[in-house]
Amino acid sequence: MEEKTVRMKDTVSIKTSLVFPQDTNMHGTMFGGKLLAYIDDIASISAMKLCRGPVVTASIDSVDFIKPIREGDSVTLEAMVTWTGRSSMEVLVKVTTEHLMTGEKTISALSFLTFVSLDENGKPKQVPKVIPETKQEKWLNETGQRRARYRKTRKNQSKELIAFYAESEED
Repeated sequence: MEEKTVRMKDTVSIKTSLVFPQDTNMHGTMFGGKLLAYIDDIASISAMKLCRGPVVTASIDSVDFIKPIREGDSVTLEAMVTWTGRSSMEVLVKVTTEHLMTGEKTISALSFLTFVSLDENGKPKQVPKVIPETKQEKWLNETGQRRARYRKTRKNQSKELIAFYAESEED
């Protein structure tokens, strides 16, 4: 049986929103939690475009808030599956802010998330292999394995920490 493949560019999802006063904190910048919700939302759409089925967020691997997002700005999130394992996939979300009065655009945040594809019984399901075509896509895909190893190490460390806390609570 031939392995199913999907081009990386076919997983791209884009969302643009205006930042309103209720989206901001006392500093007039966007709540980090609000941005995280946007990131998880757009990343899940990208993941579902790859596997054409249900997915679950396994981890938000990293979020780097690079520049504040201010009230009145537009915020555009662009997500793309960058690497695939057996049943998991890595999604990159690039967050760009535009000051709508001047047209100035800057990258405000970057995030990597991991999703797992699920079958009809809620069990992990094999995902298609993602195919990079551009130089940028190839670099993201080639470096994905290294990020996957790091995620596995971090997950094991979290399990150890949980076990430590469980033991500590019994004392």
